Amino acid sequence: MKAVIMGAGVAGVANAYYLAKEGFQVTVIDRQDAPAQETSFANAGMIAPGHSFTWNSPSAPMKLLRSLFGAKTSLRLKLSGDPRFYAWGLQFLRNCTPARAREKTLVKLSLCQYSQQATKAVAAEAGIDYDHLGNGILYLYRDQANLETGVEHMRMMREQGLRIDVLDAEGCARVEPTLGRVKHRIAGAIHCPDDESGDCEKFTVGLAETCRRMGVEFRYGTTVQGIDVSGGAVGGVVTDKGRVEGDIYVLSLGSYSPLVARNLDVSLPVYPVKGYSLTLPIEGRNAAPSVPTVDEENLVAVTRMGDRMRMTATAEFSGYDNSNRPSDFDHMIAAARDLYPDSCNFAKPQYWSCLRPMTPDGPPVLGRGKQKNMYFNTGHGHMGWTMACGTGRITTDIIMGRKPEIDATGMLVDRFN
Repeated sequence: MKAVIMGAGVAGVANAYYLAKEGFQVTVIDRQDAPAQETSFANAGMIAPGHSFTWNSPSAPMKLLRSLFGAKTSLRLKLSGDPRFYAWGLQFLRNCTPARAREKTLVKLSLCQYSQQATKAVAAEAGIDYDHLGNGILYLYRDQANLETGVEHMRMMREQGLRIDVLDAEGCARVEPTLGRVKHRIAGAIHCPDDESGDCEKFTVGLAETCRRMGVEFRYGTTVQGIDVSGGAVGGVVTDKGRVEGDIYVLSLGSYSPLVARNLDVSLPVYPVKGYSLTLPIEGRNAAPSVPTVDEENLVAVTRMGDRMRMTATAEFSGYDNSNRPSDFDHMIAAARDLYPDSCNFAKPQYWSCLRPMTPDGPPVLGRGKQKNMYFNTGHGHMGWTMACGTGRITTDIIMGRKPEIDATGMLVDRFN
């Protein structure tokens, strides 16, 4: 059996790995010259079930509205002339109720916990070095009232078995000693000791090499232009370098998936949300943290990756515009300097932005489409690194006619059709 996977990000490569293990002859197509060169390239690096909350909170509409008037919020909106954005936005708003936010958060949490274990297994099987840290993540608060709200917010996670420790400022300094010098500015933190981190690009590149040794063919520098459909089945993928045919097809092109899927007779409400990240060399600094941190006050994530520090912030609805400028990163630099002033060389920033493929309700889009040989593994949003191995395994189970090991009902493409 031949499988064609569109997309060589972490989700597509993980799917290739699982299909190759099942004996498929796999071809992966990607427009870049190497794997993980778009959304998977420079993300926050957090493998974080503790960060599984859907963005569809009851407070999300007001955050978006405030952002239009210049407020610094976790969600930032730029008005667009794209009708797809408004259609997606209406679905997003319909999911901003307490009941739906809870339902979708629990779907994401189940997937993230499952995928975390799958990622560990794949890394061990393939022997991949990806700057892994397994000492949890600190969700840091500077205000006591906000900390108490955060603890209450995490209650549903704890009820599902997620380990959570609530720390005061002294406790934060015990978990991450470099915070000792700034503990007077910290109210406390929620520590999820089972959360992890690692370099998504390094993992994906290493797994792609493992796949190549297993016989997977990677066609880099090849742009998917469309999908041919005939007689209730996909007949091939049209690219700028010719047609690619297989027995089954998996669409894993992130934010670009809906543009390719236009003739598949399926509703695929995946829309890009721009994220920003900054990577800086440590260069011998002696106060680089070893525990990833999410500064909940400033909405900035800080993660150590070997001899580098990665900082991420902001989710911006600006269509397919993936540009950035140095001033876009000023906020995260200031927040990181405040917590970790001697963690890295702030004079040598590497700027990056990417398009996160968001669904209007939070979970990714998986399962078989209207054509008998067409499958979806896309729409992972800001949690693609955490979810990728799990969705690759679930998609492979569905292709093989097996029941996935966790309930995937809330992730299937059918929920939009």
